[in-house]
Amino acid sequence: MGCSIPAGARPAHGRPLVDTGASCPRRGTLAPMNATSDHALADHDLQTLAGDIRGWARALGFQQVGITDTRLETAEQRLDQWLAEGRQGDMDWMARHGRKRTRPEQLLPGTRRVISVRMDYHPADTAADGDATLNDPARAFVSRYALGRDYHKLMRKRLQQLASRIEDASGSAGYRVFVDSAPVMEKPLAEKAGLGWIGKHTLLLNHQAGSWFFLGELYTDLPLPVDTPATDHCGTCRACIDVCPTGAITGPYQLDARRCVSYLTIEHKGSIPESLRPLMGNRIFGCDDCQMVCPWNKFARPTDESAFHPRHGLDAASLITLFQWDEQTFLRNTEGSAIRRLGHERWLRNLAVALGNAPSGPAVIEALRHRRDHPSPLVREHVAWALQRHQPQGDHS
Repeated sequence: MGCSIPAGARPAHGRPLVDTGASCPRRGTLAPMNATSDHALADHDLQTLAGDIRGWARALGFQQVGITDTRLETAEQRLDQWLAEGRQGDMDWMARHGRKRTRPEQLLPGTRRVISVRMDYHPADTAADGDATLNDPARAFVSRYALGRDYHKLMRKRLQQLASRIEDASGSAGYRVFVDSAPVMEKPLAEKAGLGWIGKHTLLLNHQAGSWFFLGELYTDLPLPVDTPATDHCGTCRACIDVCPTGAITGPYQLDARRCVSYLTIEHKGSIPESLRPLMGNRIFGCDDCQMVCPWNKFARPTDESAFHPRHGLDAASLITLFQWDEQTFLRNTEGSAIRRLGHERWLRNLAVALGNAPSGPAVIEALRHRRDHPSPLVREHVAWALQRHQPQGDHS
């Protein structure tokens, strides 16, 4: 799902969404966790239960499930360094919650294992259209993870069903479900659970799914057998590094969120640096360049989840059409979508930048002029920049 922030923290992504930094999930629930509790299940029963969990997860629509312990020392060190370098931009929540992000047993006392799940989201009908939309400067590029319905509720509900099955089978288990809803190191946990390896673009990669998938977690106090961690298969490839439009991937496994288009168009709330605006092209919500160029994504299979299929023509929409949406139209057309959290103001900000990068013409200029007196200073500033881009050289009127 677009650029992820960072290798140790999250974009996401497989998906390019970052976690919200909330201290606890709104849903998902819970038998009490007790660090000293012992379960009556023998080792062979736990092995059987682990196998059952995989079967139940597949039946619920998850393509893969893995189990790991809670040790994240290496990821913790990398996160500390990333934060010390200020690469998180204005995502101050990345530094909150102390060690709860990197030490699951502090976030949820009693946690012994983390069950990590993968759900693919690549929509079949956009398999060949990403490049076409990206290369058409009159159209808006939206990261594929956001083309359909928001994944949070769907995955949370399925994970809750999985947790209930585990609870019924084990007799009693403490657990909590997470889907980008708390300070959780999704990618390092998924890597340790064998779901894939963290690639040079800092997204999780899988042999069968590439990086087009969402992650979810179930923290439990059951001492389940753990899986073998995945190993790196990026080799000497640097396609993702070379293709990044803003140079946000500063080196293998290194991402500077301050330059990342996903961060700038989704997480960043203020003015987009002028030096980066021309590099953003027509990307109005997220960026998939590093995923689209990755050789492993040729193995990705289309999702069977209809909820993730494109809605409202957002896979190839006109920039001008989207820029003309008033707030009510925006809210109506983004209901149930990850895009809605952006708000109408930043939606217009992003579109103004894209229109500033679009081929000049009467329709583009008229659309921008219509918004130049917008009540929001943020929108007005980006519209003024875009109009300036369409002035003939030497014309400063």
